[in-house]
Amino acid sequence: METCVCRLRMEIRAALIPFVVYWVYSALYMALDYGGKFNFRRRPDDEDKKNLASKRQVFFGVLIHQAFQAALTLYLFKIVAGGCSTSSSQPFVFIMGRLAAAMVVMDTWQYFLHRFMHSNALLYRYSHAKHHRLVAPYAFGALYYHTPEGLLLNTVGGFVAMAAARLPPCASVLFFSLVNVRTIDIHCGMWLPRHPLNRLFGNNAAFHELHHRQGGGEFNFSQPFFVFWDKILGTHMPYAVEEEEGGGFHVKPAKA
Repeated sequence: METCVCRLRMEIRAALIPFVVYWVYSALYMALDYGGKFNFRRRPDDEDKKNLASKRQVFFGVLIHQAFQAALTLYLFKIVAGGCSTSSSQPFVFIMGRLAAAMVVMDTWQYFLHRFMHSNALLYRYSHAKHHRLVAPYAFGALYYHTPEGLLLNTVGGFVAMAAARLPPCASVLFFSLVNVRTIDIHCGMWLPRHPLNRLFGNNAAFHELHHRQGGGEFNFSQPFFVFWDKILGTHMPYAVEEEEGGGFHVKPAKA
């Protein structure tokens, strides 16, 4: 009985904590956005002019997606997760190794599914194109997806990674939260040169910014952690970031 109660509590944590992390972390980026110091787009109206969805549409679209995501998380956690006691019986280094393995699996899942969404005209038109309505992405729009696609890409992908790496339940909550953090990082539309996670993982907003631009849909599919699949399979577009006079940054493809 104790195990069931503990598992139920962990299911709720797995659904709730990443949700809270998403909106708190997005809010930090949006607060930075008002200053414009770190933005790729200096003019305040650039996002509204380029994007095909309003911030109001994106806000409610993300909330609807997260409601389905929470429901699916509660269901899948019962199937995939083991007892809560397993996390305390494993050495910290061992858990960190499993966490790293889960990141690699998640990147693999997202790279090939993401690339397939772009290569299949039907799927792109009726599903993935919604995400690319944000030509100039920003933090809280990171999960603006067609709901079935978002669930397959992020939620199911997360549980595949969790199962493949045999992550303990408590570490899984950390993993799902970290996925949200990195998804926001690469969609924030800002350049933070000293961001520790960008330095650690290699994927960042400049890399993904090129993907969201017109003509960038054939490159830089990797998300949310690493970029090794793009480099291995020839879809990597290097970038150059230049600081603009008066503040802000400009990102462009780097010369070979």
